[in-house]
Amino acid sequence: MLSKPHGANTSAIEITNVSSHGFWLLWNGQEYFLAFEHFPWFRDATIAAISRVEVQGKAHLYWPDLDVDLSLEIIQKPEQFPLASRR
Repeated sequence: MLSKPHGANTSAIEITNVSSHGFWLLWNGQEYFLAFEHFPWFRDATIAAISRVEVQGKAHLYWPDLDVDLSLEIIQKPEQFPLASRR
């Protein structure tokens, strides 16, 4: 008996887990951890607000409920984008 092939992935992005330290994001087959230390806008957000994320372009995500816009580069290397000026 042959099975039909699986359908196309309809969800390009998924929040896979939320903890007291941050959350895990699965995007295009890669998993990223967004620590609240580096991304404080999510710390007090509801799981529903964190889960409502939109892909905008090839390398940008947007959380409309939180008005947060992040590029893939910021997600991958948050230490290169400090939250405060070094002055």
